[in-house]
Amino acid sequence: MSEPIDPIRWGILGTGNIAHSFAKGLAALPDAQLQAVGSRQQVTADAFGAEFSVPNCHSSYEALADDGDVDVIYVATPHTSHSENTIRCLEAGKPVLCEKPFALNAGQAERMIGAASSRGLFLMEAMWTRFVPAVAKTREWIASGAIGPVKAVLADMGFRARFDPASRLFNPDLGGGALLDLGVYPVSFASMILGAHPVEVSALAQFGNTGVDEDCAVMLKYESGALATAHCTVGARTPTEARIIGEEGWIEVHPPFYAATTATLHRSGGDVEEAPLPLTGNGYNYQAAAVMECLRAGELQSSIMPLDESLAIMQLLDRIRADIGLVYPGE
Repeated sequence: MSEPIDPIRWGILGTGNIAHSFAKGLAALPDAQLQAVGSRQQVTADAFGAEFSVPNCHSSYEALADDGDVDVIYVATPHTSHSENTIRCLEAGKPVLCEKPFALNAGQAERMIGAASSRGLFLMEAMWTRFVPAVAKTREWIASGAIGPVKAVLADMGFRARFDPASRLFNPDLGGGALLDLGVYPVSFASMILGAHPVEVSALAQFGNTGVDEDCAVMLKYESGALATAHCTVGARTPTEARIIGEEGWIEVHPPFYAATTATLHRSGGDVEEAPLPLTGNGYNYQAAAVMECLRAGELQSSIMPLDESLAIMQLLDRIRADIGLVYPGE
């Protein structure tokens, strides 16, 4: 009989929608314990704690970082706070899973990685899409040569958001815009398949009244000759699907591709292989399980979402923003 595994105790920094989703994901993991939450106000920390039966509810991020009952912290604040919050937790000796996009820009990402490296602590970007079974199956098919050399990756993500100039989607002070909030998904997906270092980058955007991109289209060209297209918008509902086209077939990651439950392999000879892979939990649990596996193995980063790739993706997002002319306050 195997020995029981001590649960890994999580802290969640932030109490917004994504923090709620992550807390629900943790509930699907028997070896995970939601131990603490940190907010900027005691009332919101207590409300979150009551909803998810969290023992330690803190009225500041500093108090969460310093909580000795916490083994690892999930940073769930707006983009502009990722770097500051992550480094604060690392300085307190806590490993971190930081919500995507990893930072506001590559300079911040470099400082985050440096802080983790200098302290010998685990750090990972929370690109949860990479860990869901249908996307993992997609990687397996490509690695096996099922579709031959990849020629193109096509992915989109979009929904129609209610305009609120103060919200994180539209407020430039919060890193608003379609690219960093939604576009990071298809850009990261393309990076997963083709790498994070395209030789050519071209982008166009439509800007809204608050000065952030509300629609953005990106074209990437790689040394192999492969192309990737990524589209994102907060102004319309899109198919939110991904396709990988190879010389000998193509793969469809069914919508919504970021939380896919089915992938289909179309071979050039006409054979079709469908892989239905329903999610256990809400999908956020897969990345949490991967983090816990790394922590138990003493690893400082994930092989599926490595830090050098998170940095390269931030550098790529910086190049895209330079192409469309998007600069955030304080940069």
